[in-house]
Amino acid sequence: MPLTDARLRALKPKDKPYKVTDERGLYVEVTPTGSKLWRFRYRIGGAQKKLCIGSYPDISLKQARDAAYEARRTVASEGDPAFEKRKRKIRAEFLSAQTFEAVAREYIEQMMVQNGRADGTIVKANYFLDKLAPAIGNRLINEIEPFEVPAPLKRLEAAGKHETAKKCRSFAGRVSQRPVAKPIQPAC
Repeated sequence: MPLTDARLRALKPKDKPYKVTDERGLYVEVTPTGSKLWRFRYRIGGAQKKLCIGSYPDISLKQARDAAYEARRTVASEGDPAFEKRKRKIRAEFLSAQTFEAVAREYIEQMMVQNGRADGTIVKANYFLDKLAPAIGNRLINEIEPFEVPAPLKRLEAAGKHETAKKCRSFAGRVSQRPVAKPIQPAC
């Protein structure tokens, strides 16, 4: 019998975790602490696997059914929904850890030091980064808005350093246009 919201709310914890099935692989697991966790059970290549969807009531019955439907579609197209979820999580964590300053330092290291650029060029790039870092250095590179960059540049222009402001703007543009994630090289 498919689950209803009233039936979900009425589920009480027991001494051991137990499962209450909904339909087509979707079930809710009730823990001894009273948590109600959505799970989806599926098979790939004869092996039984489990996808964790979320907790009830954060994930409603309809949302859990929609997630299970998408997971069934992934399995039908010979994919693994748990693996796809893990990849999305790792990618999000990687991208969220990419601050402007970290990407700029990597840019300076790879593009200047490894390519044999002159010491003066490296010193200038670090100088530009030092001028931009207080304003946008700790911001995530994929979340920096175009209006955030001019603030430190206006301070430089107010001090009469117009050329430095122009070169800092150029440096910020080169750093922000860098691909953040490195491509994976296929094995031959």
